[in-house]
Amino acid sequence: MGSKERIQRLKEDTRINILDAALDIVKEDGWQALSMRKIADKIEYTAPIIYEYFSNKEGILMELTRQGYILLGKEIKKVKSEYTKADEQLEAMWTAYWNFAFKHKEFYQLMFGVDMNCCEQKKTMPEIDYVDNMFFDSIKDVMASEEPEEDLICRKYYTFWSIIHGLISINMVNKGRNEAMNQHILKDALKGIIKYINE
Repeated sequence: MGSKERIQRLKEDTRINILDAALDIVKEDGWQALSMRKIADKIEYTAPIIYEYFSNKEGILMELTRQGYILLGKEIKKVKSEYTKADEQLEAMWTAYWNFAFKHKEFYQLMFGVDMNCCEQKKTMPEIDYVDNMFFDSIKDVMASEEPEEDLICRKYYTFWSIIHGLISINMVNKGRNEAMNQHILKDALKGIIKYINE
């Protein structure tokens, strides 16, 4: 390996270490505790080195948001491929969304601003569009109309999202009910929306 490749690899390793340290801090103390100084202390670098990779904390938050959407997109795509019927795909995708929220709580909190002051998300992030489009396509597949109007698909998406995100937020902030009850509520909500999706 040449010196240029070695330097590039070291830079990428440092960048990954910064992001990993940020997530570790958040897992230990919450998003409000995250600062450039704490990240530098955690990886035993000086703060100016962190600024060579990210111009500010907002840059770190945006990159972690992007990574969260990549991870969510992979998980949703995987479960969608496990079913052939459109309604089963849609239910599995929203269940995967739910599971992602609790398996990767810190990512979800950042991506959707749950129980934290969130950075203003820019809708130009292609990873966000990728996840949204998977849901839009599956909703369209479930709808009876050959070519449902885009506004109707969008309305159904936001019906799903508002209910599922609301349930997740309740559970993250107030702890919600026990896991068995949460699963019943989730299944009832998904089956109810899918049943009436064409009305």
